[in-house]
Amino acid sequence: MKKIVTFGEPLLRYSTSTGKRIEQSGELNIHYGGAEVNVSVSLANFGYDAYFIGKIPENGLGKAVERHLKSYGVHTDYLIKGGERLGTYYLELGAGERSSQVIYDRKYSSFAEIKLEEIDFEEIFTGAELYHVTGITPALSPALQELTMLSLQKAREMGVITSFDFNYRSKLWTHKEAATAIQPFLPYIDICSCGELDAIHLLDIEEITDEMDRELRLEHYYKEILKRYSNIKHLYSTFRDVNSASIHHLQGNYYYDGILYQSKIHHVDPIVDPVGGGDAFAAGMLYGILENLPCEQTVSFATAGAALKHTLVGDANQFSKEEIFSFVDQVSGKIIR
Repeated sequence: MKKIVTFGEPLLRYSTSTGKRIEQSGELNIHYGGAEVNVSVSLANFGYDAYFIGKIPENGLGKAVERHLKSYGVHTDYLIKGGERLGTYYLELGAGERSSQVIYDRKYSSFAEIKLEEIDFEEIFTGAELYHVTGITPALSPALQELTMLSLQKAREMGVITSFDFNYRSKLWTHKEAATAIQPFLPYIDICSCGELDAIHLLDIEEITDEMDRELRLEHYYKEILKRYSNIKHLYSTFRDVNSASIHHLQGNYYYDGILYQSKIHHVDPIVDPVGGGDAFAAGMLYGILENLPCEQTVSFATAGAALKHTLVGDANQFSKEEIFSFVDQVSGKIIR
């Protein structure tokens, strides 16, 4: 099995029940996740040897994260133990026209205070096929910006395929801060998740104001990105049309070798849990690319996986590749007997 490595912060999530605000909730539901954790879980479900790099405190919460990873078959050999606390966030689930809201509580977490000498990237990347990290990790501290850069450089040096998901979070940093940190990473990236707003606000590509189909706009932005970073071989993103907090329409985009491939539109109604859909899509794209699937099949598989994730409670996608392939052309809601 191919060895996959991800690097990020494991998180404890507290979420309200639908129809309740945080300030009125007498109890909260607990889940474990984080963007890179979620990608690891999906890739382990697809049959890869998925390894997660992170740091957790030596207490019951840290043990719960380790148990969560192991329960899905993710290897924890590179999970560092130490520090005082596990990063957390609070999710107020939206309903109707009211959007879901997130409150972060992750300053001074074990992961945010990780040190360079605690990670041996050369050992970690030995035998690895792919390395995946997101823009959330460097958003947490200047030290993690440096670590992200060092990890990408070392992966490239060792011939490991590199994957980066912009995953911009406005509550963690500004567009200017993100652009300054992320742009130097891109010469070391092979596979990139980047949407239209990322191109405009983080890569300073001039916004198209003329009326133009969004597919043509996206193609334009991708061509401009590749003029600057010809090393990037794969670009992907989603179009998400939001009717309400519980009804979304999802379509995947995959730009490869000068051609934009798109999935069919998935009408996700109702959404059971909105968290982790993007991570499921990223994992599906990485699977298709690693397995050299046809481009149309790759983006269809990834989007189907993302749509399925919206039907599950919790951060992680729990579907196997066989289940996702079966779902791709299946009539929605049909009973499988």
